[in-house]
Amino acid sequence: MSNPPFRRIRYGMIGGGEGAFIGQVHRMAAALDGELELVCGAFSRDMDNNARTGVRCGLTAGRTYASWEEMLATESTLPESQRVELVAIVTPNHLHVPITLAALQAGFHVFCEKPVARTLEEALPLQQAMAENQCLFGLAHTYLGYPLVWQAREMVRQGKLGKLRKIHVEYPQGWLGTKLEDTGNRQAAWRTDPELSGASGAMGDIGTHAFGLAEFVSGHHIKQLCATLSIHAEGRALDDDGDILFRTEEGASGTLIVSQVSTGEDNGLKIRVYGEDGALEWVQRNPNRLYFTPQGDVPQILRAGVDQPGLCEAAIDRLRIPGGHPEGYLEAMANLYADMAQAIRQGQHGSAPGVPNLGDGLRGMAFVQTVLDSHSSDAKWTPFVDISQLGSGSTQ
Repeated sequence: MSNPPFRRIRYGMIGGGEGAFIGQVHRMAAALDGELELVCGAFSRDMDNNARTGVRCGLTAGRTYASWEEMLATESTLPESQRVELVAIVTPNHLHVPITLAALQAGFHVFCEKPVARTLEEALPLQQAMAENQCLFGLAHTYLGYPLVWQAREMVRQGKLGKLRKIHVEYPQGWLGTKLEDTGNRQAAWRTDPELSGASGAMGDIGTHAFGLAEFVSGHHIKQLCATLSIHAEGRALDDDGDILFRTEEGASGTLIVSQVSTGEDNGLKIRVYGEDGALEWVQRNPNRLYFTPQGDVPQILRAGVDQPGLCEAAIDRLRIPGGHPEGYLEAMANLYADMAQAIRQGQHGSAPGVPNLGDGLRGMAFVQTVLDSHSSDAKWTPFVDISQLGSGSTQ
């Protein structure tokens, strides 16, 4: 029996209008492997910006919508062979949950920027919506799309490091070292506004990335932590710096450091994992190298590339070109989009293999809540919030 003809998955974008960094990143990543086709969008509340973005994206007349509500309502009325299948949400955080709920209830799959919500409580109704609709939900934790992150994860799972003892993850940035939100910078303005961003600033914005990376690579689950948050820019409403000690259920200790006021830093995400028999180090600014140090042996460097020896199948599946030709951030996000597209073609629902899912998003919000609880407490250790005890909430 011959295979069915290949077809691109039709997707629409909400947010990401002209001047929005992450929207263009998503569009480039989604286009990279030819897996998806952008067919509609509601890009901006500024109608001129919205129209210009639609033209630049090559959308047909009538498929650039004035609002996300109009987009979802109108697309639902189109023939099944034409309507959007996947909704990419690249808005500020306060819109993630309402748009996701509406998209799921309309029968559309969702790929959403992180974090999944402003708060854990706000995110809980998504569980019920997912249970009631045969849809996929993916979360754009882009760094989990890097091939050598999967290589590190597999080496830990294979026991190359032995029993893990220590996990260190850090994510320093410096772009909010001054009160940029007062200068008209839209990215800084919404990320430092509790109404738009959520209950935490740096910890919600980039701390969730560091947390997700640490648990993904190590396979461990944080059970308690001790956190302190700081606001270094005078008058800022949300934290711009934080330091955490943590312990895992599996017996390791660790540190997690995030900052958006570290002068001179750009995007310094890095993880180090130490075990009884070896150690691993991966640095996002040099993502095509994974450093492995076996106990009592010569350090090794594993290099990215489809022709490179020693890489696991999961890493190779996420590579496109031979070693020495760097693959980076766009390719990492493209891997998540490709996995979403494949899962849609296969008729899957719930989670797309290889893509962070709603459970990961909820755990990320539980992490933020636990950090906030710890920061406001005098206790030395704060137990990780147990999502199972909170209920699913209402979808209304």
